[in-house]
Formats: sequence, C-alpha cells, structure tokens
Amino acid sequence: MSNIKIYLDKDIDTNLIKTKKIAVIGFGSQGYGQSMNLKDSGCDVVLGLRKDGRSYKKAELYGFKIMSIEDAVKWADIIQILIPDELQAKVYEEQIKPNMRAGQYLMFSHGFNIHFKKIVPPDNISVIMVAPKGPGHTVRSQYEEGKGVPCLIAVENDASGDAKEVALSYASAIGAGRAGIIETTFREETETDLFGEQAVICGGVSALMKAGFEVLTEAGYSPEMAYFEVLHEMKLIIDLVNQGGLADMRYSISNTAEYGDMTRGPKVIGEASKNAMRQILKDIQSGLFADEFMNEMATGCTTFNKLREENASHPIEKTGEFIRSSFVWGQNKIINRDKN
Repeated sequence: MSNIKIYLDKDIDTNLIKTKKIAVIGFGSQGYGQSMNLKDSGCDVVLGLRKDGRSYKKAELYGFKIMSIEDAVKWADIIQILIPDELQAKVYEEQIKPNMRAGQYLMFSHGFNIHFKKIVPPDNISVIMVAPKGPGHTVRSQYEEGKGVPCLIAVENDASGDAKEVALSYASAIGAGRAGIIETTFREETETDLFGEQAVICGGVSALMKAGFEVLTEAGYSPEMAYFEVLHEMKLIIDLVNQGGLADMRYSISNTAEYGDMTRGPKVIGEASKNAMRQILKDIQSGLFADEFMNEMATGCTTFNKLREENASHPIEKTGEFIRSSFVWGQNKIINRDKN
C-alpha cells in the first residue's frame, strides 16, 4: 500500500474558499451538484452559461446568479470548467482565455484536456483539479444527507502558491471533506479514470450485464427473471462491496454463491479479458483514445449516436422499463431530468 494521506474537514482551511469568487462554467450533472453544494456552503458562486442553453432555465429555478461565460471569467478568482470534455478546448480558447488575468485559478473535475494538452494555460494561472469520485447528482444527494463523496485533488501549476490549499477548501465545500480527499496528478487521474470507465465500472459492467441477459433469454428463461438476476441485484451486491470490499459481499451471500463466485468468475474474466484491458490502457496512455473520441465529437457523432440507439433498444432496457414501472422501489430518484 502507498503511504497516502487522506484529508478530512479537520485538516482543511474550510473558510479559504469563501474568500474567493467562483465561476462554475456549465450546469450539467457535475455543474449542478457542485454549484448547489458550494452555494449551500456559503460560497460566492455564479454560473457561466449560454443564454439560450438548455441548462439556463434549470439554473434559474435554483436562484443562481448567471452571467455570460466571458463576464463570469472576468468576475471570478476561480473558474471551474464543468462542460463536456469535447467542448472545453473550444470554449477555453474563444471565451475563457481572452478574459483571464494573472493570478486566477483554472479548475477541472477531470484531467482530460490538460493531460492530453487540448488546453494549455499560461504559466501565470494556477491549474488545479477537484474530481469527485461519483456523478454530480450523487455529489448533491450525499451532501443533502449530511454525507459526502470521496474526492481527488491535483495541482498541475501552482502560480499562486496556495493552489493545493484552495483545491482542498473547494473540495470541502462540495462535501468531500466529510468522506475523504486524496491528492493525485492530472495524469494519474485521467488515465485511471478513463480505464475504470471503459474496462470496468461502465463499459465492462454494462457489457457483462447485457451478455448475461442474452445468455439467459437465449436459453429460454423469461426476460424478467434474467433482468432481476443480472441487473437489478447488481446494486445490492455493489452496496455490500462499497461498504466492506469483496469480503463483506462474500460474508453476506450464501456459500453456494460464494463458491460459484470464486470458481466461475475467473472463467468469465480471465487472461483474455485482462489482455483486452491491457490494450485499452495502452490506447489511453498513448492518447489514441483521446484523439478518437475528440474526432468522433468533431465529425458529427455518427458512431456515437448509432451506439446510443442500439443500446437504448436492447431488450434489457425494455425489460427494465417494465420492471421498474411495476414495482414500488426507487421513488426517491437521484436524477430528475427536468430539474437537474
């Protein structure tokens, strides 16, 4: 184990962030979660949004002061960029960079554009990252419950001399000091985050659930039973893993399940899968994935949109809609697409 320090609120100057003017650029998932928490923590925050953008009306509902991106940058000490990765470089060059001044803090919640040099800030700007390890809607819901989502911080350039302290104070204001904050680098956060998303927590898990669903339904089992066994129970198992690792999960399940887990799991995720993961990591490290993604975004998203349509029409999704509308769990939704 590495000798890593975990920062909590007691280790942080929680008032430092309240001396800074914060412009949050964007009001998507992270923009919503972080700006709401900053406001409730007593921070001086405005939103930088397009007047005709779909987030503008949502932000108005919550009583935020809203400015154009250009005016927000001029006003702020800290500019937190929370628009999608593929838009950041263009917005930075056209609307942020011309309005920046020496001594400001440029902040991100993912290192993608800095690490892959899509954005190259001047040396007189502090470049920092505060990256919650969870979606923005969860950042908000956990804060409202008096809890927090663990967070990473990183400093790419410390022009101000207090960049780390500012990052910690900001992280505390969005609730992370209640859970734990660790320091990393832009490179490490970016490459491990992309790998986790692609190979495990999003790509790997969703592909595994769909494959399991297909195998069961092809064998004649009902879609509803397949859905419960390979998707619905996933959350129940992951809650146990999140609480106490694989050991707590295995403590809770039956002996039959535990034996099947340890003897059959490696047959599904074996050396061939690990070799595929190694190639995915190489493509991330080399910048190949970053270039592929940015090119896809710049050329009309043909492949991206086709994949979205194919996945939305998969039988596991149709079955899930029926199951979720027929049972009584999940009334307190984290995501309300009309409001956040």
